[in-house]
Amino acid sequence: MYDEIERLKGRLIVSCQALPHEPLHSSFIMGRMARAAKEGGAFGIRANTMEDIKEIQSQVELPVIGIVKRDYEGSDVYITPTMREMEELMEVKPQIIAMDATIARRPGGVAIDEFFSQVKERYPDQLLMADCSTVEEAIHADRLGFDFIGTTMVGYTPQSEGDKIEANDFEILRDIVAQVKHRVIAEGNINTPEKARRVIELGAYSVVVGSIITRPQLITKAFAEELDALAGEEKAGGE
Repeated sequence: MYDEIERLKGRLIVSCQALPHEPLHSSFIMGRMARAAKEGGAFGIRANTMEDIKEIQSQVELPVIGIVKRDYEGSDVYITPTMREMEELMEVKPQIIAMDATIARRPGGVAIDEFFSQVKERYPDQLLMADCSTVEEAIHADRLGFDFIGTTMVGYTPQSEGDKIEANDFEILRDIVAQVKHRVIAEGNINTPEKARRVIELGAYSVVVGSIITRPQLITKAFAEELDALAGEEKAGGE
């Protein structure tokens, strides 16, 4: 397993996810998406739910970062929030399991420190990734002992509202890399090959790219909006 993880260094991980309200929601489709990602040169896959992961594992022999997204009333944490999701993931044994490692409380008011301790006690050999939104959260996750520190949640929490991972030449990423000892995985709004190259140059161990590769509705929207804007300009010019 560790050879697989070492092969991720400097390489691309593709996030193959589709939620129930999205057009491509299907374990079958996510399995084929993973095959396409591998053909394109991906060295790893990030995936949601044990069903999708099981299908992906049947299609490609690539290391998987596994998560389960689930909403709980009264908690903002939705990425692998409780032991229920951990147990589901352990049924398919992804090489890495990622979880929200922000300051937000989990269901029942559980903090990341307590949850991390519970997980390590039950699954001491499982590699874990911390999905963080601030430099401070990343440093805290590093001290707890997470194997990987991710920038996944930057801009998606109240404490990081308005932040962008790519701002000021990836300043947040550079600060995290400089202050943690565990491997950093860059993730979040890395939507061009140039950005992917840059985060590796800045010291990220690997880079996760998702929507710009695997969500065609969003890719289509970007093209359509540009043409809509052009049509609006031409209409305004003709008035």
